[in-house]
Amino acid sequence: MKRVIYFSLLMLVTLFTRGEACTTAVISGKYTPDGRPLLWKHRDTGQLKNIIRQFYDGKYAYTGLVNSVDVKGLSIWEGFNSAGFAIMNSASYNLNNDTIRQTGYEGRLMKRALQECATIDDFELLLKNLPKPVRLEANFGVIDAQGGAAYFELGNFTYTKIDANDPAVAPYGYLVRTNYSVTGKMGVGGGYIRYITADNILRMAVKENRLTPKTILQEASRNLTHSLTRTDLNKYSDIPENHTTMVMFQDYIPRKSTSSSLVVQGVKKGEDPAYTTMWTILGSPLTSVTIPVWMGRKVHLPLIVSYDKSIHDAPLCHLALKLKKRCFPYEWGTSSKYYLNINAVINADHTGTIQILMSLEDQIFQEAEQLLEKWRSSRIDEEEMQAFYDRLDKEIPGFYSKYFQL
Repeated sequence: MKRVIYFSLLMLVTLFTRGEACTTAVISGKYTPDGRPLLWKHRDTGQLKNIIRQFYDGKYAYTGLVNSVDVKGLSIWEGFNSAGFAIMNSASYNLNNDTIRQTGYEGRLMKRALQECATIDDFELLLKNLPKPVRLEANFGVIDAQGGAAYFELGNFTYTKIDANDPAVAPYGYLVRTNYSVTGKMGVGGGYIRYITADNILRMAVKENRLTPKTILQEASRNLTHSLTRTDLNKYSDIPENHTTMVMFQDYIPRKSTSSSLVVQGVKKGEDPAYTTMWTILGSPLTSVTIPVWMGRKVHLPLIVSYDKSIHDAPLCHLALKLKKRCFPYEWGTSSKYYLNINAVINADHTGTIQILMSLEDQIFQEAEQLLEKWRSSRIDEEEMQAFYDRLDKEIPGFYSKYFQL
């Protein structure tokens, strides 16, 4: 009976995964202020409960984003390993022009890559050796500790590597992918509007020399502009609190279906891969905060992003999802996902979810960046790392309780 239930859960996870509508980017270290590559995945899926886990079951230890229901950790949806290799994906819907049934096992392939691969070349060899058809259709973004940064657009029988270090295809040092592939049939798939929104944000960040994890997570993952209609929801910030103001919320980067947003910040060539950092938002970016995560055998991950059996989720994700209900109060019918109470997010009294949470997040970024700067000049202090994690575990629930009564 247990096997039947577990198999059913896995099938549900697969179905949810194929409905993904992610916004992603691969960024060369040549265009970031500190010279380190970045890997961004803003995840949209039917599987809203996510946790962070560490694994030691491969050639390399690795840390990654896992669906809370995936108790065996069979799939990783973005992660990095002890060699400084990192990977994520976005579902593509314009590569396979056949009727071959797909598995939806992109997460299993990424888990295997984290177990086995140290470099982008290792990952390419893995793809070459996969049995064909691979029964997958996705854009896989990867970075490594050697300065590599690329997408692999993978279909049933072929793949194409697109290098973020190649100025001919990435003149600003970054590549964006949503839910289509540039080597597939254009006009098919999804995410064209989100692509342009993300491209506008990243291009401006490059021009102003501020393409950082903080910029991406605060300005892209929480972006309230629509590149097609040119709607800017920030204009509602002059309305006092508690004035419910429902707006159409379709084809923005953040969505009701957003479950997480993560940026892996890699290392410069020659640096210790241990400095690789995964800046992690669990739950809706409109109602959650960023937590930095590093590898460390002697350090347990922050409890706030780890599985809690009493809620079958990570506490941060749980809190974010509860708060999210205030932002999406309309629940009637299938169109409910398209309506946002913008007044709960931003308002004239600065009591919107984003407005309140930014003070906490800015503090977390500042403290984490100070630790990283100190460690890079000497070595990682795991006692300091654990103390920082422990402090977050205490402060974040208290913050949600004080300001949101959760």
